[in-house]
Amino acid sequence: MKLKVLFVCTHNSCRSQIAEGLMNALLKEKYEAASAGTEPTKVNINAINTLREIGIDISLHYSKNVDEFKAADFDFVVTVCDSAQETCPYIPGARKIIHHSFNDPSNVSGTPKEIETAFRSTRDEIKNWILETFKISN
Repeated sequence: MKLKVLFVCTHNSCRSQIAEGLMNALLKEKYEAASAGTEPTKVNINAINTLREIGIDISLHYSKNVDEFKAADFDFVVTVCDSAQETCPYIPGARKIIHHSFNDPSNVSGTPKEIETAFRSTRDEIKNWILETFKISN
């Protein structure tokens, strides 16, 4: 049986979506991930594109409200931004809550290349953290 993980950020547009996509692609044998936001908006096209670069398709993802998951059971609820940590409602079915804040690439302004670089950096940071934190033991 797979362990269930919910990634939460404010808008469920970048970091939590990237984390969900990465975990479901890289650790799908052991984990099943979902994502949500405390104030959901829409999935950022740059998050979609930065995962597409490494062969992960989240183009059909949409932003969800964390309230949709209040009745669900999760082995881990992971807040990926400080704002979500402060405002995330209590999820009774969460067995363990983890907080790890990542830089928000959607706040970067500049040239398209600078924005791409910010998204790649956040993607790679999230990927490395997920692999280290949720590594599959043999």
